[in-house]
Amino acid sequence: MQASSDAPLLAEDGIQRSERAVYHSSSNTTESVSVTAYQFVDATGAHAAFSYFLRPGRQYRGPKIGDETGDGYLFRSGATVVSADSKISAVATDAMLQDLSQRLPKIGGSKGLAPLLPTYLPAKGLRTETVKYAVGPIGYKAMGGVLPPEIVGFDKAAEAVMGSYEGEGTLTLLMYPTPQIAGIHGKLIEVEMNHEGRAAGTVRLRRDGPLLMLTTGPWRLVDAQKMVEGIHLREVMTWNRPLPPDFHTEVTKTYSLLTSIAIFCGMGALAAIVLGLFFGAGRAAIRVLQGKPAASEPEFLRIDLSGSSTKLRTGSPGTEPPS
Repeated sequence: MQASSDAPLLAEDGIQRSERAVYHSSSNTTESVSVTAYQFVDATGAHAAFSYFLRPGRQYRGPKIGDETGDGYLFRSGATVVSADSKISAVATDAMLQDLSQRLPKIGGSKGLAPLLPTYLPAKGLRTETVKYAVGPIGYKAMGGVLPPEIVGFDKAAEAVMGSYEGEGTLTLLMYPTPQIAGIHGKLIEVEMNHEGRAAGTVRLRRDGPLLMLTTGPWRLVDAQKMVEGIHLREVMTWNRPLPPDFHTEVTKTYSLLTSIAIFCGMGALAAIVLGLFFGAGRAAIRVLQGKPAASEPEFLRIDLSGSSTKLRTGSPGTEPPS
């Protein structure tokens, strides 16, 4: 299935390796199944590649083995996408591919999690064969994205999914690492939609935290508004894509700043202790050299609060007051 033109897109999705093999029937050598497997870094990249290979008009046949058009099969298992061209019966092909799916490498942790963004597409009226998921500008453009790829923000670890609805237009969902990044690109998208004007169809744009929702195409105004207002970000979210270098830079800066503050406070406290010991010990040493005790009693001013009156001294120092 892979063509030379697909190489940049597969690299964008994080392909690690691919392998092709041909399986022959034991009873008839002319009956064979040609299988190509693509292994990716994580399930997110594999899902994006599966979405690309799932051509419009193909029929999805199930959660494991799907996309049958004539002799063609396509399925994803974990971080692996498998395509097959079969010249044997559908029953035998299904059995062989089901067995193959059990033997594929398994991946755990966050890398084995399928992306959540496609699950935010409302199911009612959705034409499932039109759903496309992309993690980079090459795949987004190749799958017919309605926005210029350069304003989507794939360099900020954005994800995009789009799908068409029966009798309506296209719904595009964009997910970003933070609400701040979503807000910035939301403004860019708003400017682009204003520039396109009526050519973009019925445009409704809404942001819910890091999620952007955009309608384009021949929507009825009330349906477009209802669509974007009916999608809400669920509380539990996972992010299994690597964060862009900007995040690592900001984290490094924050860590360096906090470390510098801690070091400065520590050095200041140490300096206070050293200076206290130096001046205290120095003063005690001077008193000892003068023949005085190292420690001295402090002198205090006493205020008599007993309430008894005392005559004030009016004479010059050294003279007795008049009796």
